[in-house]
Amino acid sequence: MKIGYARVSTTDQNLDMQLRELEKAGCEKIYKEKLSGKNTERPELQKLLSELRKGDQVVVWKLDRIGRSIKNLIDIVDQFKAHEVDFISLHNQIDTSTPTGRFTFNLFAALAEFEREMIVERTMAGLKASKEKGIKAGRKPGLTPDNQKTAKRAYRMKTKENYSIAEIVEILKIGKSTLYRYLKYMEAQEKDQSQ
Repeated sequence: MKIGYARVSTTDQNLDMQLRELEKAGCEKIYKEKLSGKNTERPELQKLLSELRKGDQVVVWKLDRIGRSIKNLIDIVDQFKAHEVDFISLHNQIDTSTPTGRFTFNLFAALAEFEREMIVERTMAGLKASKEKGIKAGRKPGLTPDNQKTAKRAYRMKTKENYSIAEIVEILKIGKSTLYRYLKYMEAQEKDQSQ
């Protein structure tokens, strides 16, 4: 069975265009969600995942309608694979039932992993540079200037790349309270600069 999933970020937005495209693609059932993609609790998506059967096809209008990040999208498609379900994105022309579609999707996955590794590599290079300057990384009352930049960049990438606070403090070798204290300070500084 072809199953559609349509999502808009707010209740003010309209699902009509997505629904038309999904119906035109032959979807027999369509799950409709009016929630931000950043919201991890998406009941209609969870219902869709729980009702999948082997041989089904999940169809979306665009990739960003189902995944809140590349990593999240890959995790969802991995669940489809586990159920032996294919995934189709109409706008992005991806169909995992075809060799080309699987290749394209695997390319996305590889690029996402590469980007994550590059961020970690840059972070580690920053930490090494700090160490060479004689600045000791680790738990201390404040952050070094290099660690401040790294913390700011990692925190801003947190939702996009699914970094957890635990991963950020582990990479920087600092405590959570140090990170939160710095982030609060950073927000106050940015607020002052904007006024």
